[in-house]
Amino acid sequence: MKSAPRAFSHIGLSVPDLDAAVQFYTDVLGFYTIMEPTEVAEDDSDIGQMCTDVFGAGWNHLRIAHLATADRIGFELFEFDGNSAPDDNLSFRQHGMFHFAIQDPDVEGLLAKILAAGGKQRMSVREYFPDKKPYRMVYVEDPFGIVFEIYSHSYELTYSAGAYT
Repeated sequence: MKSAPRAFSHIGLSVPDLDAAVQFYTDVLGFYTIMEPTEVAEDDSDIGQMCTDVFGAGWNHLRIAHLATADRIGFELFEFDGNSAPDDNLSFRQHGMFHFAIQDPDVEGLLAKILAAGGKQRMSVREYFPDKKPYRMVYVEDPFGIVFEIYSHSYELTYSAGAYT
């Protein structure tokens, strides 16, 4: 028996500067802060033990903040002790997550805000169905090198039957 689709809860991102990331994701993308930046130490507390279970011993400490999108998807931002940027921020052949997407009907307006805040544009804005439907998208990077997409319309509408025909 096929199971029903699950709801998406949250995504966790590792950033080099938690305060700057919270500011970017709230000021530019309009996310809500639901938990201000908080210190977590490698200790015997419940959260300390949970982090050790996940990261292994020796992670020392981290800072974490919780944000949410308008549709209640969580954004967990982590600033890890001793963090470093990857050699390739879009290692698409390497297994694992390589981007996420957000939706805004004003793709070009949000793109301009991202660029003004120090982000980058990875491609020109693409129209999926020129002269038929107003669906647009663009790949961008936040100021910390995290790659994501902006879509003008929902995932279901963009990729419904006929998307590539």
